[in-house]
Amino acid sequence: MRHTIRLALPASLFALALAACAPAPIYKPTPNNVSVPPSQVSREPERYGNADVIWGGRIVQVRNFSDHSEIEVLSYPLDGSQRPKADDTGAGRFIASMPGYVESLDYPSGGLITVAGRLNGSRAAAVGQAPYTFPLVSVNQSHVWTAKEMQGGHPNVSFGVGVGVIR
Repeated sequence: MRHTIRLALPASLFALALAACAPAPIYKPTPNNVSVPPSQVSREPERYGNADVIWGGRIVQVRNFSDHSEIEVLSYPLDGSQRPKADDTGAGRFIASMPGYVESLDYPSGGLITVAGRLNGSRAAAVGQAPYTFPLVSVNQSHVWTAKEMQGGHPNVSFGVGVGVIR
């Protein structure tokens, strides 16, 4: 029993240290939040009405209009820090609608983004030649992830033997 406790204590401390490395989620879900992927909302847009979502993925393109901008996003599941898991399978597409002008250099094609906002209907369009129903999200908050942020939170722990000098 003592031997088990001696082994369990360091293991639990190590696990706690690794957990402390993970950044916290950037957006807090609202009571109106739904946890469904865009592909599901695309199939049944009327079912989700004006629900709030936190979605993310890879930016496909930015389109600017006279009073708003739209960002087409290929959705990916989010990790615990709400970063898109771009190595996972895509979960559909959505259009993030933002007021005013959005600089496409700040939202580059291929960049990773997370948005928090409210579902605001859908739009029938096409992806290539295939018909597709895009859920529309009125964005309240958005974050474009840097390469450094995407790597952040991964365990960066190393072990070694060193020599210390006391003066």
